[in-house]
Amino acid sequence: MRIRDVLAVATLCVLVGCGDSGPFDYVPVTGKLSYEDGSLISDAQSVRLGFVAMDRSGEQSQRPRPAKAPINLADGSFDHATSYKYGDGLVPGKHRVVIVARDKNGRPAKITKREYTSAETSPLVVDTADAPFDIKIPKP
Repeated sequence: MRIRDVLAVATLCVLVGCGDSGPFDYVPVTGKLSYEDGSLISDAQSVRLGFVAMDRSGEQSQRPRPAKAPINLADGSFDHATSYKYGDGLVPGKHRVVIVARDKNGRPAKITKREYTSAETSPLVVDTADAPFDIKIPKP
């Protein structure tokens, strides 16, 4: 009976996964966000990038979570992205980039064209093979 319990736990670990590495492989990424002319974004209290994997085939439960990367407004850089656990990175491949900016009152800050704020309309696409990223956006 004891062997059956061990086998049951081992089987469960294989099916759901053990540890905290997440359900996908991840690639650490870094980069910089700035305007097309090279100037830094200064009209926001906070800016965050969202990365949505473009290969979204399969069932909803088998798709990677969108990742987030906070921007350091002092120099426009980000030193990590988080998908599953802090700083794990992005699943390998192409991702559509979304820009989320807030003003000092927590309201959306208009730092670029509206199309850049939605995964359905953002023209920004990055590939993990091209990291570190140098992301340029037009001024509003």
